[in-house]
Amino acid sequence: MKYTIVTFGCRVNQADSLRIEEDLLARGGVAVPPADADLVVVNTCSVTAGADQGARQTIRRVARDNPSASVIVTGCYATRRPQEVAELPNVIRVVANHEKDRLAQSTAERFGDGDGACGAAIGPGVAGRTAFTLRVQTGCEERCSYCIIPKTRGPGRSLPIDRVLGEVERIAAAGFKEIALTGVHLGSYGRDLEPSSTLVSLLGALAGSRADVTFRISSLEPMDCTPEVVDLVAASRGRFAPHFHLPLQHASDRMLALMRRPYTRDHYRGLVDSIAGRLPHASIGTDMIVGFPGETDEDFHANLDYLPTAPLSHVHVFPYSDRPGTDATAMPAKVPGATIRERAARLRATGAGMSRRFRESQIGTVRPGLTIEDGTLVVTDNYLKVRIPPGVARNRRVTVKLDADAGTVVDVG
Repeated sequence: MKYTIVTFGCRVNQADSLRIEEDLLARGGVAVPPADADLVVVNTCSVTAGADQGARQTIRRVARDNPSASVIVTGCYATRRPQEVAELPNVIRVVANHEKDRLAQSTAERFGDGDGACGAAIGPGVAGRTAFTLRVQTGCEERCSYCIIPKTRGPGRSLPIDRVLGEVERIAAAGFKEIALTGVHLGSYGRDLEPSSTLVSLLGALAGSRADVTFRISSLEPMDCTPEVVDLVAASRGRFAPHFHLPLQHASDRMLALMRRPYTRDHYRGLVDSIAGRLPHASIGTDMIVGFPGETDEDFHANLDYLPTAPLSHVHVFPYSDRPGTDATAMPAKVPGATIRERAARLRATGAGMSRRFRESQIGTVRPGLTIEDGTLVVTDNYLKVRIPPGVARNRRVTVKLDADAGTVVDVG
């Protein structure tokens, strides 16, 4: 079986796709470009209307360029609108999120084993990934008024700590040197387990793991990034990358209340200021939503007033779009599309300036990192991408001195 996996959306989807890829490889599958594939798996996102549209366009393009390909669609869009997805060209099966873990097994039952080496293991470079994204939790029980994900992913479910440790050992043995820990609501890790556990307990267990890997914590809700989490990262001596992603969503407390986000701007400000004080070189990213129903000019300007003063390194901007089934869809005072686009552009420009400021603040520093792509690009521990001269292989630990436009290799591990 020749296959292609196309992934949309967040790191949780990336982790799910890696798992599907592992299973297909183990059954003799061979990864090929979409034009040559017998099977194309499209792992969809549904956070925005644009994500849905992107998935539809991709499926139609696959059917046009490779009419004989069979398409299986999974992920949040497939879960939310299965009939709509099933009617797209070449789609032979729609797999809901709760069935995703069995996708490769059921696919092999239909297509048979492939021509590749059965039992082949995934390794750095497969699917273009040098670091491994490990999903330790899925599902969400928060009720943000704009978000459809609790309905497409279901309640929170966590992987027990001993199983996470086993996965880490296996991934390290496959040659990976960095693991990104991810979840739909990662901060809720362990609440569903019996006996219950916590994210701090998981991180503590990973800190003591014998596996020779560095860990990167993916997105955490601000209320879940506790002082204990920050202390653990700060004391880990590089075991955990100094990299946080803490979605603010809005700097207006009125908007946060309408979004049903359980914190205030001042809480967020105190959190990121404390991280920057404890870890001055840390990368701290955030997400922002513009054009939420009821957003006034005054609300929007609260973003422009706060963000440039914050010790943030990058900003992801999401123009609001209705998600049928969410409470926000029925809210009055919708913001016109042209206004949303104009506000998004202004916020992205602000974010670009903040990213430049952070990068410039790191010039002259020496940071550890990992080579990716062809070895001439390094991702530092604090999430900067730095070009280096050729000569170092992919997936090597390096230490680089950051220059204005590139980096100088100080050491290769």
